[in-house]
Amino acid sequence: MTTEELTQLVESNARTAQAMLDTMADARLEREELREGMIKLQEAMVRLTNIQQGVSNLLAALDEDRPTILRKLTAIENKLDQVLTKE
Repeated sequence: MTTEELTQLVESNARTAQAMLDTMADARLEREELREGMIKLQEAMVRLTNIQQGVSNLLAALDEDRPTILRKLTAIENKLDQVLTKE
């Protein structure tokens, strides 16, 4: 093998190695971006869960403090049934 061929082979190997390193760096960046996206998604899910729990607590508190329309309608329906059965 001549010196020129050997130089070309070394340069080719160096370019290949650099391309592999660049690919690995790109993959590392993509993994980091994916990890950050997953963390943001997890944080959003925690916030949504907290909001859902808060809404549930609010609805439960409203139901305890004041009868809901459904309970009022049920009471009216029961009274109507009692009146109709008396007749």
